[in-house]
Amino acid sequence: MRDRRPVPHAEYMATDLVNLSNELAGAVERAAAVVVAVHARPRINSSGIVWRENLILTSSEGVRFEEGIKILFPDGRRTEARLRGSDPGTDLALLETDTGGIQPVELGSDDHLKTGQLVLAVGRTAATGPIASFGVISGVSSEWKSWRSGKLDPFVRLDVSVYPTTSGGAAVDSRGSVIGLVSTGLSRTSVLAITRRTVDRVAQKLLEHGYVGRGFLGIALQPVPLPRDLKEKLKLDQDTAIMLLGVEPNGPAASAGLIMGDILLQAGSSVISDAETLAELLEKAGIGENLSFRVLRAGNVQEVIVRVAERPRRGK
Repeated sequence: MRDRRPVPHAEYMATDLVNLSNELAGAVERAAAVVVAVHARPRINSSGIVWRENLILTSSEGVRFEEGIKILFPDGRRTEARLRGSDPGTDLALLETDTGGIQPVELGSDDHLKTGQLVLAVGRTAATGPIASFGVISGVSSEWKSWRSGKLDPFVRLDVSVYPTTSGGAAVDSRGSVIGLVSTGLSRTSVLAITRRTVDRVAQKLLEHGYVGRGFLGIALQPVPLPRDLKEKLKLDQDTAIMLLGVEPNGPAASAGLIMGDILLQAGSSVISDAETLAELLEKAGIGENLSFRVLRAGNVQEVIVRVAERPRRGK
């Protein structure tokens, strides 16, 4: 007679799978305690997390109106919220309610995020309650600039299928620690996690000012190589710089006297070798701060002082 007793190895594997399944279910349950449903656009809700008492962080992509926003809390309570501020550049929006009583989230550290780690995307709907999907962190790198001029630090890409209602919900590791917000609004091809360092930097500005001001010079530019003979003549210790292809009338650069064709070599002690370097300088510079540029014009180097303005906001 054929022995139908389970193979020991199969028993161990089944036990491991059951344990993993239970751990993931527990992680979803813990994360769902801080995940709310957000009704801030027609027909379909998005999700958000309780960031601080009476404050909800969500995806700016899911916020289409400022008044009449509805929040569904994990304990079933419903309340209205108002938009405190938003930053499309990092896909973050901050909502304020008059209803509290939910323990705010404690975001996990960015320092332990690694490619290949298991990850869950946890959202909430009014109809079904918590929803979840499962995948891995498919990429982790340092700073990344979004097409809307926002900076993610670090850049964390998720290989996970998400429902539209999950946008703004919690990205969760296998221990149930919330590592950030799920974002589908910054890339047409990828799901991203907006993690702690970015949240701490952006959300505080939204709380204080309602938006994130970014430095603006009013220029269009292109990297250019510097000829060897010119480098030797002017004693320039760099191979590339950036040329101004356009200068916005009445913008900060034009007001300072910069013109089309000028080549920016340095800002202060920082060599400007490409557009990314200038973008980083503007990210760190305060609005109203003066930047001293070394400018190459008609074969001569001169200094031009430009006062950094605030980048105009959409619709303003």
